[in-house]
Formats: sequence, structure tokens, C-alpha cells
Amino acid sequence: MKALLQKAKKIWKLVSFLLLVVTTFVYAMFQGGFVSWFLFVSFLPFALYAFFILVYPLKDFEVSRTINQEKYRAGDRLIGTITLRRTVPVPLAFLLVEEVLPNDLLFCQQTKQAKRILFPWFKSTITIQYALDRVPRGEHTLTGIRLVTGDFLGLIEKERTIELDQHFLVYPSYADMTYRQHENKFDQGSTSSKMKMVRDTSMTVGVREYQPGDRFSWIDWKATARRNDIMTKEFEQQQSHDVMLFIDRSQSASFESVVSYSAAMTKAVLKYGSQVGLVSVGEDRSVYSLRSGEEQFAGIYYHLAKIQPNSKRDFSKVIEMEIGKFQPTVTFIFITGKLNRSMVESLEKLSTRHLHLEVHLTKDEGVRLTKEELSYMDLLKRRNILIKTVYPTKPKSPIISEVS
Repeated sequence: MKALLQKAKKIWKLVSFLLLVVTTFVYAMFQGGFVSWFLFVSFLPFALYAFFILVYPLKDFEVSRTINQEKYRAGDRLIGTITLRRTVPVPLAFLLVEEVLPNDLLFCQQTKQAKRILFPWFKSTITIQYALDRVPRGEHTLTGIRLVTGDFLGLIEKERTIELDQHFLVYPSYADMTYRQHENKFDQGSTSSKMKMVRDTSMTVGVREYQPGDRFSWIDWKATARRNDIMTKEFEQQQSHDVMLFIDRSQSASFESVVSYSAAMTKAVLKYGSQVGLVSVGEDRSVYSLRSGEEQFAGIYYHLAKIQPNSKRDFSKVIEMEIGKFQPTVTFIFITGKLNRSMVESLEKLSTRHLHLEVHLTKDEGVRLTKEELSYMDLLKRRNILIKTVYPTKPKSPIISEVS
């Protein structure tokens, strides 16, 4: 309907232009005299210019666009540069150039407007820049550039939208944080830890020959006397602290904080030297098995850049369906923006299996916990489930504040 109205408007303007030309000419012919011919001659340049605009093809413009970065973090500034080149030097009194922004970028503050009116006249090359501040996380597509020009009187107007798709990804911003293990177990995890740890000398599993660097207190004097060689005690090696993150992808006012905190937690656990995995269930299901290294972080970080709060299942159902697929020695961290009864009930049931469970409740800055959430937190603490409220700070800050 809108397209039909625009087309009818263009036809009406064209008809009005032709009627105006014919009317002034007929008036001059039949009326005669200086005034009537002066009006016609005065109007003639405007009519001729309008005719040139009418026949001038906007397809003559070759349009290109560049953006200042390939990768962005949420909150970064996007600077777009639009370059127009043409071969036919028809004088254009004005030219409106507009970057057709998708809905998810329309509300970005524009320090340099993406819609500009220029006065190019005979210029063959035109360059403009626009800036979008604080671009939001997610996948975005710039679809095209709109050009509009016309005559002085506004009777003739030409418009063209050049399709120019350009995709870019905005990653979640996060602040560096330090992960602290809240429970130390020698049998927790599945791989040997690469971290330097203090040996527990109460857990002896055998003896071996002395090696440089062994402590004097580690010498097994009985074995040394029997073998006539210095023997030291061998201790059980500690295992890695594996962490599986569950991210709540249901609708929440603090969903972006959930995503940012998940990225920060992933980085912190890997930096700690542990393996980390991720369970993310929405319209799609993505599970990243326990691994370590930069490749693991890159994969999870890329996933966090794209996800949306589109889960049709309650987070409690996701937990119940997925948690049984992992070893019980893993530390499970549930990152959510809200607490509800169904989630608390599910965690209470799981606590009977003696699993290591943690709930990290993310809130935007200035948002207070409700009375209902405070009561749920007390219930979880009684079940020995670690519960934290976290407030992600700005990326420039070196920490993420935590309130237990």
C-alpha cells in the first residue's frame, strides 16, 4: 500500500509539472505582452532543469561503503564511509544520501548523521562519513544506501536505493576478572592440572627415587634404609577444576549482562588453568564440551556474540535435561538474570546428588533484588548451593564486582 501511494505521488508531481509548463506557455500565447512572456521565460530554466533531472539516471552513481573495523565490541563506535562516483557531470542542486539502517541500529546515537543532504553540483566524487555510537551486541547487516535528488521547485523527485549488503559482528564487552575456586577436591576434574599447586603430603600413593627439588620432609626414611638409596614419597596429583557454564537464554531485562558475564567467566576460568564448557539452549542448542585454550574461548565468544534471548523452555527444564550428560565431578555454574520458583526447586533436587552447584545472578547497575529473589537465595544457601549476585562493570574496569 505504501509503495502504491509513493508511486501515485510521483505520477501526480510529474503531471503537475507538465500542466504548469503547458499553462504558462498557453497563457503567454493567448495573453501576449511582456508580463506573460516574462513569466514563461522566467519559468523555462526551472522547467529545463527539471527535465534534465527527469532524464538523468541515478544508476550513473557507483556507490561503495567501508567501515572502520572488522570486529566490534558492544559499546564501540562504528564509523561508515560512503563514496559516490559518477561519470555524467549533470549539476545536482541537492542530493540526499542515507544509510538504510536495520531496526537494531536505528536507536544508536549518531554523532555524525547517517542521513545527509549535500550540494554536489558538478562534483564527480562525493564522500561522506557517519558514526554510530555504542553499537549493540549481535549480528548486523547494512543493507543499502538511498539516494534522493530533485529540481528546485520540488516538482520532480528521483530516488534510488542501492543494495549493498555488509555483515559485521559485535562481540559482547566484558571486564577482566579473577576466578576463584570455592571448593578444592583432589578427585575433581578429568585432566592433570598444569598449575603449580601445593602438594598435600597426607595423601601418599608410593615412593620413588630422590629428584633435585624434592623437599627434605618428603624423604621416606624406611624405604631409604631398605634400598640403601634416598627415596622420597610420591603424592597423589591434583586434578583440574572443570567448570561447565549454563547460560539462561530466556527473556530477561539483564540478558546483555548475562552474556557479558558469561564471556568474562569463560576467560577467567581458562586463565585460571581449568577446562571450561558451555550449555546454551534457545531456539538452537549449542553445547561446548570441556576444553581449555584460546580456541575454546574463541568458539564460545563467537557464540555469545550471536545468541538472542529466544528460549521457549524454562531454564529449569534446560538444566534438568542437560546436567545428566556431564561427569558429577564438574563444577556447574548457572548464569541467569532472574530467579524463579521452578529453577530453585530444580536446584534443590539436584543438590541431593552432592553436585557442586553455583548460581550467578546478574543484574544491571542500579537494579535491586526483589523480596522474592532474596527469599529464593536464602533457600539455595540452606541447600549449600553457592549463590552470588554479580554486577558487570564497564570493560575499562579490571574487575567484575560480586555480592554474595
